[in-house]
Formats: sequence, C-alpha cells, structure tokens
Amino acid sequence: MSQVTQALNTAQIRALAELDSGLVSNAIEQFNVRLRNEGFCDATIRCQTPALPPIVGYAVTAKMRSSVPPTVGRSFRDRTDWWKQILRMPAPRIVVIQDVDARPGFGSLVGELHANIFRALGCAGCVTNGAVRNVREAEAMPFAMFASGIAVSHAFAHLVSYGEPVEVGRLVIKPGDLLHADRDGVVHVPQEIAGEIPGMAQGLIHKRERLLAYCRSKEFSVDELQAKLEKLG
Repeated sequence: MSQVTQALNTAQIRALAELDSGLVSNAIEQFNVRLRNEGFCDATIRCQTPALPPIVGYAVTAKMRSSVPPTVGRSFRDRTDWWKQILRMPAPRIVVIQDVDARPGFGSLVGELHANIFRALGCAGCVTNGAVRNVREAEAMPFAMFASGIAVSHAFAHLVSYGEPVEVGRLVIKPGDLLHADRDGVVHVPQEIAGEIPGMAQGLIHKRERLLAYCRSKEFSVDELQAKLEKLG
C-alpha cells in the first residue's frame, strides 16, 4: 500500500506544518519538479475547519458512494479492514476519499464518529470531493476537514474500495503521497524535495517581506518596484 520513499522525521514534519499552503506551493515551484498548474486540489475543495492550523501527512485513500441503498439490509457495514490497513502507512496520515457517486456530496461519510476513529488511527484530517458534517465538533478535536461542502445526512455512505489512486479536486493522489493542507487548500508535496522546502520558504519569506515593506513605504514607485522584482527574481 505505502509508496512512501523515505518517511520524514518529526522535526521535518513540524517544519512543514509551520508553513502555510500558499508558501509551500511557491517553494515547490522553485525546484522545477512539475508544472505550475499541477500538484494541488482546485477550488472545489474547500477547508471546512478554517480555525485549525496546517496539517501534513501521508495519504491513505479510499472511494465511496452514498446515494443508493444496499440490496440487503438497511445500511452498509463499516470497512474495518481499511482501518487496519491505514495503520500500515507511516504517521502522520491524511484520509483522502473520492466520492465516485453520480451525485458527489449527496451524503457525508466523515462526521463526528469517523473523525474520532480516524484521529485515533493517527490521521490529522480528511480530504474529499464529497461532503462532511459535524464540522464544529471536528474543529474542537482537532480534526481538519477539506471537502466540496457539508451534508446533513450520511445517507447510505459506504466505502467501495481502498488503497488505490483517487482523484479529488482534479488532483490524482496515490497512497503514501505527502500532503500539506490548510485554510487555503491542499498541496501535494514531492517527497524528494520535502526536506528542502522549509529552507526555500524562508528565503521566499525574506524576499516577500522586503517587497511588502517597499509597497507600504512613502518612496513607492512603479518603476522602482519593477526594478526590485527583477533583482529579487
């Protein structure tokens, strides 16, 4: 299941989690490891728990449906076999669920109960193109939620598969992919450069602070701003 090339240590995870997702995205661009229109969830995936800090973790993936009832019985059983599989992924973990229903987001799989289960399994949050619920309780845990929206009912929510690539917000996510997420969005972090991102980010912060200070100064001019931008690259 795991495609983790080399798990980051605690200090490296903490350093990434101290950055905002926009800065992580900008830092990744400096390494030229992918195109700038790749590697992030689009605006259909929104943070439903904006009061929480950034999270970092390795993806554990699954696919779900919620609109159609089972052929036998009143509801589907939980896939407890997936819970055991989740623990095989290095911590910290992030649950990524693709809603493959004809009506994604009709019902929510992750609410207060599943959020507690996932948190007990070492998951910092969840990302889905479907819906979630009980967001106030999730913020209090804390358990970060990123979804297309909120659905009041779980309907017939159930897993149809797990442990394979999924697509959420036009981003293909594989088991073991390293993700960074906060109130601005979800970014895939290439593992081969993950340890270098905080250092690159600090350099970008320094450049940004110099530009912001100039924009707020009384000496501001368009020509000088252009010159500074060219100098800073």
